Amino acid sequence: MRFRKLSVLTLLAGLVAVPFAPAGPAAAADNGLALTPPMGFNNWNTTRCGTVFNETTIRGIADKFVSAGLKAAGYQYVNLDDCWAVPDRDAQGNLVTDSNRFPSGIKALADYVHSKGLKFGIYTSAGTRTCTGTGPIAQPGSVGHETQDANLFASWGVDYLKYDNCGDHQGLDEKTRFTTMRDALAATGRPIVFSVCEWGDNAPWDWAPALGNLWRTTHDITDSWSSMIGNARQNSTHASIAGPGGWNDPDMMQIGNGGMTDTEYRTHFSLWAAMASPLLIGSDIRNVSTATLNILTNADVIAVDQDSLGKQGAVIRDTSSAYILSKQLANGDRAVTLTNLGSSTATISTTATEIGLGGSASYSLKDLWSKATTTSTGAISASVPAHGTVMYRITGGALTPPPSGTSQLSTLPWSSSTNGWGPVEKDKSNGEQAAGDGRTLTINGTTYAKGLGTHAASEVDYYLAGSCSTLTVDVGVDDESTASGSVVFQVYRDTTKVADSGKVTYADAAKHLTANLAGGQQLRLVVTDAGDGVGSDHADWASPTITCGPSSGPGAGTHPLSDLATTNATNGWGPVEKDKSNGEQAAGDGKTLTIQGVTYAKGLGTHAASDITYNLAGTCTSLTVDVGVDDEAGNGGSVAFQIYRDTTLAASTAVLTGTAAAQHLTADMTGGQQLRLVVTNGGDNINNDHADWANPVLTCS
Repeated sequence: MRFRKLSVLTLLAGLVAVPFAPAGPAAAADNGLALTPPMGFNNWNTTRCGTVFNETTIRGIADKFVSAGLKAAGYQYVNLDDCWAVPDRDAQGNLVTDSNRFPSGIKALADYVHSKGLKFGIYTSAGTRTCTGTGPIAQPGSVGHETQDANLFASWGVDYLKYDNCGDHQGLDEKTRFTTMRDALAATGRPIVFSVCEWGDNAPWDWAPALGNLWRTTHDITDSWSSMIGNARQNSTHASIAGPGGWNDPDMMQIGNGGMTDTEYRTHFSLWAAMASPLLIGSDIRNVSTATLNILTNADVIAVDQDSLGKQGAVIRDTSSAYILSKQLANGDRAVTLTNLGSSTATISTTATEIGLGGSASYSLKDLWSKATTTSTGAISASVPAHGTVMYRITGGALTPPPSGTSQLSTLPWSSSTNGWGPVEKDKSNGEQAAGDGRTLTINGTTYAKGLGTHAASEVDYYLAGSCSTLTVDVGVDDESTASGSVVFQVYRDTTKVADSGKVTYADAAKHLTANLAGGQQLRLVVTDAGDGVGSDHADWASPTITCGPSSGPGAGTHPLSDLATTNATNGWGPVEKDKSNGEQAAGDGKTLTIQGVTYAKGLGTHAASDITYNLAGTCTSLTVDVGVDDEAGNGGSVAFQIYRDTTLAASTAVLTGTAAAQHLTADMTGGQQLRLVVTNGGDNINNDHADWANPVLTCS
């Protein structure tokens, strides 16, 4: 964007965090380029269209890349911005180089840059004119000339194209115009990084990932603290879109141009690195201070930006005084930025759990600016100067496996977590903002006391050490999503997918998953956006129960189920009762189990809809049980009973009413890891649906 007025709403959007989730990516660009964020130089921030924008300057920049260690630090691209061409095309319709600025021509300049082991970039716009508009420095845009211009750029040896959005658009929308140039570049056969410079006005994060290697999420940056922080905040709302080959672009860096302090420039560089942003120098590096060069060549910070995993840092906290980002790294480390937005020195704090790490007794913290290394049991804190940033690389110690027996995952520390919006919550839904802002986990009206509240795209990992056997969990979109949201839940044992929910929408009841974890070193709980964007994708792992340790089945012999511990139990009304009917209120308020006058001393009193699970550890062979509607319901009630061995339906009934005698069921449990008892409402309502599992006996070896 060039010389455009910003609306009040646009300015405000750059200064505050957007309180809603971003949409999901269309698809990743697939030209094999920019697998890490591009690093290089663009002249616009320092030269504009002034006379200093010329061949001598650009050659000098290439020379300085080599002599000052910038090339060695990873910077590759030396890019021209607007004003390199004259206002009119030639008789053949080709763009014409401004010979006053570039007397040797663009190809010769590209050859010189290439001779230094660097790459060369150029600029044009998806309109009839570039952003300089009209007048003696106006430059033609490429709309209607895409193939011709792409071929010209390829013949010159161009490696990178910044494609702006100015000029008459000829009635074409952004996606159409940028797609046409993407296709023209691909047809040249030359690998050319494609930078979509649409300024974020028309949600390029929704469509540009299919087209470009980077896309602007903001309006132009200026050399000021407010502009830099505003662009960072706006860019950070689209973290889930970024990845190898496609990057959110909050614009070129202003480091060294003089409008901010060195402290603020260190914050600038830290945030751009944490956000996996392109690192394009926007100052005249031939004349910058040693302090500026030291910022731009900080190898530890650059390594965070260039990390091969390609994750953009997620916002952990954004208040009027503190801004915290956490970035997952390929080796399992986390980079965290603690930024002080205030006007005086302040302590900025977080924890290992809050930034997505866990399961270790201690953590190593390396300050990427001071280079000091400290250890912590989980607290992460620093005294940070006004407008400063402390940036840590955090490494966890040895992980501790889960305890033997059956545990709720929300009571255990995860080894790693990432979330599409806000932190992963324990025993709450995902409220999208600060930790703890969620509500009771609720899926289609059913509430759960325990579980994990996430937001697509997310992943929560647990260290197993090969000691666990089974995971059981109910999954679904939380009711706080307000009539929208669609996700897919996947469970991985190491790299093997062991459970998949398929597409689950807001309107769906919870789906029950059982996963075999035997021998696995790692449990990975993954939520994707079902391919339609991540808006309102509040995804609940409800009552996730893991069984670990040596054989933890019931033991050899026959066992009344009411004598065994459940791994999970949900009930339509009141608690599940042992050896009593369901009285609907407090525990123990039921009566003797009775079906059509026949009484039973042992069993389970439930109320539709209910779901009860037991761990079998593959040691049991059969279950026998009588089922029916308890007499306390009168002649009312209508239910259906289902018995599952893992995910296989092993026995079931048709709908039974309060006038039906008990029905006897036998279910084969051979080899099963889990027994699951389900009662549905019979397809009508849950009125008087008092359902008895009478004399249920499990036989095990």
